[in-house]
Amino acid sequence: MPRKSARLAALTVAAACSAASAVVLTSPAHADTVRIHDIQGGTRTSPLAGQQVTDVTGIVTGIRTYGSSRGFWIQDPAPDADPATSEGVFVFTSSTPKGVAVGDAVTVSGTVSEYVPGGTSSGNQSLTEITRPTFTVTSSGNPLPAATTLDARSVPAAYTPEPNGSVNALPLRPARYALDLYESLEGMTVRVSDTRVVGATDPYTELWVTVKPYEHRNRRGGTVYGSYDAQNTGRLQIQSLGKASDFPDANVGDTLAGTTAGPLDYNQYGGYTLVASELGTLESAGLRRETTREQRGTELAVATYNVENLDPGDDTFAAHAAAIVDHLKSPDIVSLEEIQDNNGATDDGTVAADLTMARLIEAIEAAGGPRYYWRSVDPADKQDGGEPGGNIRQAFLFNPARVSFTDRAGGDATTATGVTRIRGKAALTLSPGRVDPTSVAFDNSRKPLAGEFTFRGRTVIVIANHFASKGGDQGLTSQYQPPARGSETQRHLQAKAVHDFTAKILKTQKNAAVVALGDINDFEFSKTTEILEGGGTLWSAIKSLPRSERYSYVYQGNSQALDQILISPSIRRGAFTYDSVHINAEFHDQISDHDPQVLRFRP
Repeated sequence: MPRKSARLAALTVAAACSAASAVVLTSPAHADTVRIHDIQGGTRTSPLAGQQVTDVTGIVTGIRTYGSSRGFWIQDPAPDADPATSEGVFVFTSSTPKGVAVGDAVTVSGTVSEYVPGGTSSGNQSLTEITRPTFTVTSSGNPLPAATTLDARSVPAAYTPEPNGSVNALPLRPARYALDLYESLEGMTVRVSDTRVVGATDPYTELWVTVKPYEHRNRRGGTVYGSYDAQNTGRLQIQSLGKASDFPDANVGDTLAGTTAGPLDYNQYGGYTLVASELGTLESAGLRRETTREQRGTELAVATYNVENLDPGDDTFAAHAAAIVDHLKSPDIVSLEEIQDNNGATDDGTVAADLTMARLIEAIEAAGGPRYYWRSVDPADKQDGGEPGGNIRQAFLFNPARVSFTDRAGGDATTATGVTRIRGKAALTLSPGRVDPTSVAFDNSRKPLAGEFTFRGRTVIVIANHFASKGGDQGLTSQYQPPARGSETQRHLQAKAVHDFTAKILKTQKNAAVVALGDINDFEFSKTTEILEGGGTLWSAIKSLPRSERYSYVYQGNSQALDQILISPSIRRGAFTYDSVHINAEFHDQISDHDPQVLRFRP
């Protein structure tokens, strides 16, 4: 899933875009001495946006000296009686602020602006700021305003009103809606205590906690995202005002014990964020990586595993091999997603991935696994999306001691495999071959890879997928509710193409064994999955698990299912077991951001 890669690219241009992302709303000229709650107002955007304000008083509660958004927070120690109006605001200085310290009482003059992290096209909410400031320190060493506690009692269960549009103009109702509560505290110091980690520490030194310990909790300590109507309102991103080296390496289920406190910010990558000047102490829950059971002699084990842009220059081959051998117990067939070409991101026209596959196969054998064979179809250069120059694709690994592969020549980047009948059974015209590779559904996206296997005399057709990513979708904290999920359009077309191809197989042979699997980049309850299933053509086997176990990915503290294995009716009617093997997504030292999935069945 390329969301992480997209974020890396965005970070490189963040400084250049910060000015362009700031939206100054114009209104009449000047506002004489006002209080912070007058600036914040009772909606998401300031009633004074675009105006000059003078001598705004407050106590400095935090100073940010890094990144493209440098400045300091101030908070009024004498709040008004309206819970909808925040008493804190960020003063944007652009460079490291000098001559100011936490605890200083200051008067600030400047322009009230609405800054949209990520730009207006992101759909993000705006952050009210005082820009182009001048300020005077009137005293130092003042006590800081008391922090507002966020906990299971104070955060409402309802997320936000859904007006099918922007919520910016709606009056804030912090006692009723979680997003309204967070907005009403924008810029103020907030506090959480003894919070459970629900999103592991990432390379950007941030993690996610929940202030609602029982909200859709699973047995491993995560918070499960099980429907579009259950956004998990207790989730909160934690960053730090301190050194990155001091930030804890946390896994899902760990606890930030004691108090974590600091200003409540809003950023491009996750929305409302507690920027901690005080961090709790990490207490480990001892989370361990899961291991599935070995398949029995009569069971075919089929797995899907996104290896996250694997190329010969990576140092993760041994770790991926251990994952496949030790934790997945060497499945008979493994669908791999995000296999890159032989020189990775180097953009020189290389599309072959034989070196990548050879390194992985050798590492698996060295780890005590079987000598796998592999099959794939090279993409056309720069036609399948992903990291520029990487030419990612799906590939099959299979254990020749247990499974045979039926090779039918002719498959290439643009030639579609079809369905035929051989001796009364459905067969592929090309194996391996690509499904509908020239369809607009797969423009700048990975094309499905189909292969025909034989296990104990029974043909099994496997379709490996990596659907279009969710990049560009509006976040759960968007100013637009419900958030727009524009990336679904392409995934729906892709799901229809794979469904229709499967339907041809089943029309040719009603009891054909078909497995469609991979990084679907959408949830088991999504319209994408519904289209794939097509009224019984396929069925997502992750739904055989309890709801609390249906996840393969953790994003912004939500444990969710993006990787799926779908099965045809003949497999569903028989005996099968499904396992989402949690070895990556919940851990700070992950080698991929996806957990592999394993299906075992008797064809």
